[in-house]
Amino acid sequence: MAQGKDSINSVIGQGSIFEGKFYIAGSLKIDGKFEGEIKTDEALYIGETGKVKTNIAAKEVTVSGTLIGNIRAENEVRLEETGRMLGDIQAPYLDLAKGVVAKGNITITGGQKKDVKKIVEESFGGVRPLDGKD
Repeated sequence: MAQGKDSINSVIGQGSIFEGKFYIAGSLKIDGKFEGEIKTDEALYIGETGKVKTNIAAKEVTVSGTLIGNIRAENEVRLEETGRMLGDIQAPYLDLAKGVVAKGNITITGGQKKDVKKIVEESFGGVRPLDGKD
């Protein structure tokens, strides 16, 4: 995900605390503390000093700080080396840097529209139950 300074049009700065709902038509960078609900049609960037507790729906998400909550991204999720996350990720693409600390479930579609379970089962040639019963 390209993260340029010009592409961010809202910032919750270091030392700031925001609680509530934040809906934005554009990109958001969080360097402070946020608890509530976030929806953006663009990118969300959690900086190294950012501490966020929410479920996120965005086009792209980068986590360099701390996130407790789930991510649903249209394009890509990046967890950078200073990133800490507790929650689930659903996205077409995931980039994990060395040093990331995270716990949760992931669903990565690779840009496919089909159900991920079906894609994997089809590539395996069908799946038989592990207990041997049909």
